[in-house]
Parts: sequence; structure tokens; C-alpha cells
Amino acid sequence: MTVSKSNESPLSETDEGTASPQKTTPLLILAALGVVFGDIGTSPLYAFKLIFVNDLHPIPLNDSNVLGVLSLFFWSIFMVVTVKYVFFIMRFNNKGEGGIMALVGVMLTKLPEGSWQKALLIPLGMLGAAFFYGDGVITPAISVLSAVEGLELLSADLKDYVVPITLAILIPLFLFQKQGTDRIGKLFGPIMFIWFLIIGILGLANIIQAPHVLQALSPSYALVFALDHGALSFFALGSVVLCITGAEALYADMGHFGPKSIRVAWLYLVFPALILNYFGQGALVITDAQALSNPFFLLAPKWALSPLILLATVATVVASQAVITGTFSMTQQMIQLRFVPRMRVIFTSDETKGQIYVPAVNNMLLVLVVLLVILFQSAEALGSAYGIAVIGTMLITDIFAIAVAVYVAKWSLWRAILGASFFILIDLIFFSANALKFLDGGWFPIGLSIIFFIIFSTWRRGVKEIIQHENTTSVPFRPFVAEQLSAVRRVPGCAVFMTSNLFYTPKTMALTIQNMGVLHEQVVCVNVTLRGIPHVNPSKQFDITGLEYGVTEVTMFFGFKDEFNLPKVLSRALGEQFPAKSAIYFLSHQVFDLQDKGSWAYWHKILFAFLFRNAFPISSYAKLPSNQVVQYGVRMKL
Repeated sequence: MTVSKSNESPLSETDEGTASPQKTTPLLILAALGVVFGDIGTSPLYAFKLIFVNDLHPIPLNDSNVLGVLSLFFWSIFMVVTVKYVFFIMRFNNKGEGGIMALVGVMLTKLPEGSWQKALLIPLGMLGAAFFYGDGVITPAISVLSAVEGLELLSADLKDYVVPITLAILIPLFLFQKQGTDRIGKLFGPIMFIWFLIIGILGLANIIQAPHVLQALSPSYALVFALDHGALSFFALGSVVLCITGAEALYADMGHFGPKSIRVAWLYLVFPALILNYFGQGALVITDAQALSNPFFLLAPKWALSPLILLATVATVVASQAVITGTFSMTQQMIQLRFVPRMRVIFTSDETKGQIYVPAVNNMLLVLVVLLVILFQSAEALGSAYGIAVIGTMLITDIFAIAVAVYVAKWSLWRAILGASFFILIDLIFFSANALKFLDGGWFPIGLSIIFFIIFSTWRRGVKEIIQHENTTSVPFRPFVAEQLSAVRRVPGCAVFMTSNLFYTPKTMALTIQNMGVLHEQVVCVNVTLRGIPHVNPSKQFDITGLEYGVTEVTMFFGFKDEFNLPKVLSRALGEQFPAKSAIYFLSHQVFDLQDKGSWAYWHKILFAFLFRNAFPISSYAKLPSNQVVQYGVRMKL
């Protein structure tokens, strides 16, 4: 078998300019505002308040404490988001794509099978993805809750309606996903532009009333705060981390908008608006301690309160939408990388490739978000649950950035570790501070992440077991063709056999000859190779080898963001000689005999068998015509 080598290798930091096809335009920057910055952009609704108002370790309200907290906010946002993500992490990408799964794809490509580096990094990648799902559940709940809580300022009687109204917003949002977000997505950018403009202006107006809060731009105030409060300042960091939630989105969405668009939007609008708003809240509570009940909304004059609550609610819906679609995108990548069972993926836009809908994930998120809102009831209570998953993802991204720097960009190990050590230290401090909130809500994202990790690792191992079983129980293909196909009776038509390894005879071909005593005149054996890159160039998506007796081997290459359409690629590969409307696709379906022995725990085997039975059929996932599919049951011991 000949395998063509693609020129599409993962990119290092020096290749960034050629990685992203997007040219930075005002429209692209505006679109980035609506997708990338929703999560971090709505953090002012709750982040500052929760430092001083919480049931665990509230910080006493006085001028020096406010300045210390503002200094922590500024330097956390500056160092973690601006320096680490915008200027450092975004330099490392996978053909222009960012995010934890993009880096996993790089390492899957670069590291040899069985290496200790791969054995370490793949589980870490799964854990990072698990943390991402945990974040995807909490963000819609805390964002919308915090916006709707502004109604309490209009009337105390509305407090009892906060949870019902929050659910009335979130449930339709999830139900709407199947319609696609392409049209409504075009409104996100202008909405978020208005949002950042207004929160910046509100913050500036209040800073003018107490301009000495700008002294907090000096890191000395953060240092003095930490020294004065000791352990209490460490607890405060568990809430400070709320101001940087959503930082991972800057990196994960890099492929959609390009790094330059994200940098411009961050540096010239989002970053200044956030800092102005946080400092404005600080100035407000210094001049009026009563405003601590809800400093964000009380930044506005009374006449503007209702419009601000409405705008905040819309902004949190935008933030939630961005997280939901990000989770869909992550799931698609993980399916292609064989980290999760196959699921139905619906492409909701003919124009935009990234617009997808995954019904199973949408339904799961809906149930978990509703449960979270009912369980915690308020943004203040949810603040204790938020943070661990976010920082966990950031820590793992740090580790993968080091690996990519060493194995792809060819940095020396000491240089990579030295470059990342300061950021790892910051993330470890934040993670430790949030770990202290485990019993007060942090158990939820941790527990959820553990469940997801078990599912991911179980599925990946089970798939490897199936491939290993096929390889050890099959006979070599070339001798089989020479011995069997010369003698077997041939009938008109084209048969397509799927195989995990072209070196071995497809089980379905052997069973067809064994059970029917015939074989089609034209035989196509297809092997699908998943590349650790986002997209494979259509012209390099297949490699063809012709054998005797009418047999053709086709190796297909798919990236982790490519649509898996087998007939379409076969038609493009074989042209007119492939009868797309009459070809018969032969597939196998494993039936497991579970054995209570071996190195794999029995409950793991039960879980994998359950996941396998409920996985989306490969025939549907590969877009095979249902009336052209023949499936054999293949029994194997597990």
C-alpha cells in the first residue's frame, strides 16, 4: 500500500501568519466580539461582587481592600489573558486552529505510538476536554442568573421570580439550537460591541467620582493586600479567577477569526472596557457601601437600570450560545479523534462549515444546566462551583503548549519550561485557591469532569481493543486476494468493505465469501485515517492502490473538523468507475462476550458495551445510503 504524505503539518509559532486564511477586517473583528468574548465579557456581572459578598470567606469592605482586589483583577487579566493567551499561547496552533483538542491533534501526529510522552499527554488531553464540558455547563447558568438577578433592584418582590425567569430564558435557548445559529449569530457582534461600549462608559463615569482607584494599577496594592490578609487573600483568589473565565475561548476560537482579529478586539475594546468597569465598580462601593448589593447594575443611573438589565440578559444569552456552540465543536473533534462515541452531527449551515448541532450533547447540557440552576438558585452560590474546571483547562493547555514548543517548534526543553513556568505557577495558585471550595460547590464540576473522563478513556481503550482483535484474528490481505479471489465466483456490482488496517483482510469480505460463496466484480477496500489536523486538503484526501482481480484499496484522510462523508470522497477518488448509486457497503458490528478477567475492570467493559450499543451507527455517521448497506454481526470476547 502506498500512502501519500500530506504537506499539511502542524504549525509552530513562526508559521502563524500562513495558518489563518482570514484577513483582519472590521467585520471579522465585530464577529469575533460576538463569539469569542461573551464569557469573559459578562464576568463583571458577578466577579467583583463575589469577592466581598459570599458565605465562605468574604473580604471586609474598605478602601485598601478594594484597591487590593482591583489590583489583583487587573494583573490577573493582564498576565493570564493578555500576556499568556493573546501573546504567547496563540502563537502555537494546529494549521491555524487553537484549543486543547487542536494541541492534542498535534501530539497524536508527532509522537510515536507507545511512547511515554503520548501515554501521558493523551489522558491529560481527555481531562482537559472533560474540564471544558464542566465549564460549558456552569457558564450559561451563572451568566444568565447574574443578569436576571438585576430585577431585584427594580422590586424586591421579583426575587422569587429570578430562577423561573432564568429557566424560561435558558430552556428555549437550548431548544432553538436545532434551527442553527447562523442567522442570529450575525447579530452577536453588534450586541457585544454595544455591551462593551456601555460597560466601559459606566465604569469610566464612576471612576471620575473616585479617581484614586486608578492607583490599583500598581502591583504593589495586590502585594500589600496579600501580605495584610494572609490566608484570607488566598481564599479571595478563588473568586478573583472569575474575572478570567472565558480566556480559553480566545484560543479555542482562533481558527474561526484568526489571531490578529482576536488580538485587535481584545486590546482595543474588550480589555479596556473590562478594566474600566471593574475599576468603576470599585469606585462605586468606595463612595457608597450600600452599592455592594449589586455594584454592576448600580453603576447605571436609575433611569437606565431597566435597559441595562435587558442588555445584560441578551449579552449572557450570547455568552451562553458561544459556550454551547463551542461544546458542539469540541464534541465533533473528539468523535473524529476517537475520544467519544459517534454521535449525530447536523450541519446547520451550507455556507459556514463550523455551524453544527449535536442533539445528544445539547440535550445533556440542557438537563445539567437546568439541574444546576435549581440546585444552586443564585449566582453567588454558583460562584463557589465556578473556577476549578476553568483553571484545570488552563493548566493542561500550559502543559500541551510546552509539548508543542518542544516537539513541533523544536524549542529546547529548558527554554519551553522556563517560558511557561511563570504562567503555570499562576494557574497552580488559582487552582489551589479554587480547590478549597470543593465542598461548597466545587464538587459539581470536578465530579462532572471525572464522569466525562471515565467515558472518554473507556471509549478510547475499547476502540483500541476492537482494532487489536481485528488485526489478530484476520489473515493478511494480499495473500488472501491471490488465493481466494482467483477461485470465488464473481457477480456484477461493486462492494465496499471497511477495514481498520489494509494489511489485513476485512472481516466482512471473508464472511461474504464464506457465507455466500460469491463476491462482486468490483471490490473497494476502504481504510479511514484520522489526521491530527483540522482539515485535510480535498485534493490530498485519498490515496489509491490498484490490485489484481478488480480490487482497489483506498486510504481516506480526514481532519478532526472535516465532515465524514464516505460516498462523496469515494466518488471524488474513483470518479466514473465508482457506481455511487448501486455500490453495496459491507460493515461489521461487534457483539461482545464480556469476560470477568484480564487487565480491564469488568465495570469498564460493561460501560464500553453500553456506549458501543448506543453510539450513532457508522452507516449514518459516514452518510451511507441506508438501502445500500449490509451489516454482519461479529462476536468478540472483551
